[in-house]
Amino acid sequence: MPQANTPTTHPRGSALEVFLAFLKLGLTSFGGPVAHLGYFREELIKRRQWLSEQGYADLIALCQFLPGPASSQVGFALGMIRGGFIGALLAWVAFTLPSAALLFGFAYLADAFGGPLGQSAIDGLKLVAVAVVAHAVWGMARNLCPDRTRALIALGGIAAVVFIPTALGQIGAITLGALAGLVWCRSLQRPEAGPIALPLSRRAGSVFLMAFFALLGGLPLAVVLWPTHALELFEAFYRSGALVFGGGHVVLPLLESRVVDTGWVSADAFLSGYGAAQAIPGPLFTFSAYLGAVDANLGGLLGASIALLGIFLPGMLLLLGVLPFWDQLRQKRFAFPLMAGANAAVVGILAAALYQPVWTSAVLTPSDFLIAAAGFVLLSVWKLSPLKVVVGIVVANTLLGLAS
Repeated sequence: MPQANTPTTHPRGSALEVFLAFLKLGLTSFGGPVAHLGYFREELIKRRQWLSEQGYADLIALCQFLPGPASSQVGFALGMIRGGFIGALLAWVAFTLPSAALLFGFAYLADAFGGPLGQSAIDGLKLVAVAVVAHAVWGMARNLCPDRTRALIALGGIAAVVFIPTALGQIGAITLGALAGLVWCRSLQRPEAGPIALPLSRRAGSVFLMAFFALLGGLPLAVVLWPTHALELFEAFYRSGALVFGGGHVVLPLLESRVVDTGWVSADAFLSGYGAAQAIPGPLFTFSAYLGAVDANLGGLLGASIALLGIFLPGMLLLLGVLPFWDQLRQKRFAFPLMAGANAAVVGILAAALYQPVWTSAVLTPSDFLIAAAGFVLLSVWKLSPLKVVVGIVVANTLLGLAS
């Protein structure tokens, strides 16, 4: 019978301790997934000493390897280390709830922005999306495409989604990128990492992996057999969450193809909600709560809950499924070049999304271009926090609207 991994030697804490620690992080962690990992390190590793520095680095390496929201997956695993499965669940709830609640509220407040002043604020949020996605493309390209080979793979990813502007094109781009990585990135040096010890058996991991693939393959069939919109909504967000490599911003083109192209959410509502998501703490995947709330066919709290659960569930199932096998899997020669190619293709997908729908829907005048460019410079050169950039862009665009 498969044996569980050697349990971590770090002491367990109470469920309340885990919940309160992650609630604090959920209320204060601005700046995206990379910044979230820094907040986790300061609060949970350095101050509370839940895990060693090396163990934390190894955990990040695992979550970067998997599709899904990397910072939320790291938080989920840290909650498990400290408080078992209950701790993992409470860590996710506490870290996710603040931003999900704020975006759910924005879904209803957005209707109040009906006048010229409100419309200028909404347009400003669209320009925020331009600056933030451009900054994400720039940063990811520097980290994930530092050589000619991976830059070429990224260009292939752009071509795939330009000529096949659907979710199929995005899936194809990632698949072909991974295959190209296996062929052309084999000489890349693989980073060293130590063992990760969690109380999870390989048998349990196999069950979680089977659940992940059963839902991924079974939900489309279930939608055909029982065509209800609630099931369609869950399937759309589950598939999007299952295919996101490279961070929260990459979910943008996947969600756009599933909710905007189908008419469930308008393009304007999509971009204004994405802009609002930059102004709040917590994981960017909670943007799904906003999209579910404004869904034309369901909406409200039910729509938000279905979308939120759908987009987070696959990443957590994969994490639980892979954890018991990770130490052995990452020693395989194919693992690192495969992910190097897939990540390069992700950069191409995000670059294509920067143009359509982000740029084409937001930058309509020379002043729009000026404001978006200023936001990009403030993020990438001045290193201002996303919250400050959001406020600055919205205020600038509102004042410009008043002046005109």
